[in-house]
Amino acid sequence: MIERYENVIIDIVCSVMVPLIQLFALYVVVHGHYGPGGGFQGGVLFAVSIILLRLCLGKEASHKKFPPKLAAALAASGMLVYMLTGLAPMAAGGAFLDYGHLPIPGVSGAELRFLGITIVEWSIAFSVCGTMVLLFDVLAEGMR
Repeated sequence: MIERYENVIIDIVCSVMVPLIQLFALYVVVHGHYGPGGGFQGGVLFAVSIILLRLCLGKEASHKKFPPKLAAALAASGMLVYMLTGLAPMAAGGAFLDYGHLPIPGVSGAELRFLGITIVEWSIAFSVCGTMVLLFDVLAEGMR
């Protein structure tokens, strides 16, 4: 797969860029329902930061920081949470992804919709991040 390229400049740039990319990804996901962005874009940014680590650190060190099994778990759990968030309102008498019918006690209509879209945005971000990292790992393994 990818071997570590010993260079001080690359190490410094990666160590500075990765946290900044992840912070921006967090911003994009959190503010996704207020403006441009959201789960997909934030998930891609998270994945880009992990892929940058893969390219900078090499296979062994980057797999210790973010194992491929974690990527698979993120992708699967994100899709599961998205599906459950969509099906739960149907069980309560609403339509698929009708956040106003989420069966969460003690939460009113507007807060319920806000909570529902937030859950969906994060589940999409986890799914996209895990899938992108898995795709990179599979394609990088095939290049050997």
